[in-house]
Amino acid sequence: MSSRATMESEITAKLASIAAINQQIHSNPELAYEEHKAHSAFVSTLESLGFDVTPHAFGQPTSFSAEVGTGGRLVIFNAEYDALPGIGHACGHNLIASSALTAFLALAAALKSASIPGRVRLLGTPAEEGGGGKLKLIAAGAYQGASASLMVHPAPGHNLPPSILGVAHVRMLANVKKRIYFTGRESHAAIAPWDGVNALDAVCLSYNAISMLRQQIRPHERIHGVFRSAGDRPNVTPANCVVEYYVRSDTRAGAQRLWQRVLKCFEGAALATGCDVRCEELNSYADVRPSAKLCRAYVEAMEEGTVAYDEPRDILAGSTDMGDVCYECPGFHGVFGIATKEGEANHTHGFAAVAGTDEAFARAVECGKGMAEVGWRVLSDDGFAAEMHSDWAVDMKLAAEGK
Repeated sequence: MSSRATMESEITAKLASIAAINQQIHSNPELAYEEHKAHSAFVSTLESLGFDVTPHAFGQPTSFSAEVGTGGRLVIFNAEYDALPGIGHACGHNLIASSALTAFLALAAALKSASIPGRVRLLGTPAEEGGGGKLKLIAAGAYQGASASLMVHPAPGHNLPPSILGVAHVRMLANVKKRIYFTGRESHAAIAPWDGVNALDAVCLSYNAISMLRQQIRPHERIHGVFRSAGDRPNVTPANCVVEYYVRSDTRAGAQRLWQRVLKCFEGAALATGCDVRCEELNSYADVRPSAKLCRAYVEAMEEGTVAYDEPRDILAGSTDMGDVCYECPGFHGVFGIATKEGEANHTHGFAAVAGTDEAFARAVECGKGMAEVGWRVLSDDGFAAEMHSDWAVDMKLAAEGK
């Protein structure tokens, strides 16, 4: 049998197990670092299918790792499975998990059948939604020595042309995340307001300064924030206020430059009101820099005409910790559309409902097949793998220069 036929046969044989994982995750949404049911479901399913699995992998309680093969190059498929507060799987991570499992099972079967050097790993990556799970996995060495890392992400299908089901080459923004603390001095707001130093004034002044700054930033850049703590009672001058802000740009270096401009808004507000200010680093994400070689191979692997190489406007904005993986090895983060309607973009109740449909699951499986074929090419085609790595090394030089 050809590698493609082997992979097709394996997916057909294991489809019920993949569907069960998909349904279990969607029906039991769990927040970042609390994905215990999803973790257990993956570990038990993979063990029942005959795989050696490492639970709680790389020091993370809700991560897992399963690997097949020896020697050669290493391909990693990322399975995400965390949900969002209040709206469940409104980013479709159940579908990401299903596509990654599909790709892993298919490529593992092909690798065993062909008896060639090479390894394929299914990596459970918790806490993408703001928790920076992949950052911790990177620090623990989960991607060390990887030749490529791949995943696909669902997106609102109504933003795609009717004939296009997905996009291969999708850039996403770098994201600097900060928590800012303003400290003033409390007083009775009626009896002795002159004794107080109002931290809420500093918050409001910085908010307005940032709103003015937005007029002077590039079209692709974003600044947004929320008030976490803004005082307790109107008659007590607020002494301690907290805000959180996300600052995004097209590169990691660009996001850091923009953050320095935003920082001046906070520092200026503190100076003007007499408050102290300090900033706490949260989980910042690098920009997604997909491998052109992997993207083109994916377009070729999918049914002709169904996947576009280039990204249409607004297909999937935002940021992800997969960006940091792209700085560790050649990465692929394609998107596929699911049957949403106007207004049902990611992080909405409507998107969560569509992510649980049979049609969306079938689309995820097809994407998993495509990723498996790309993974096979990485493992079996020396020339392709060498060119892919060479291109990635050049891109990392550009990234270091802030380009």
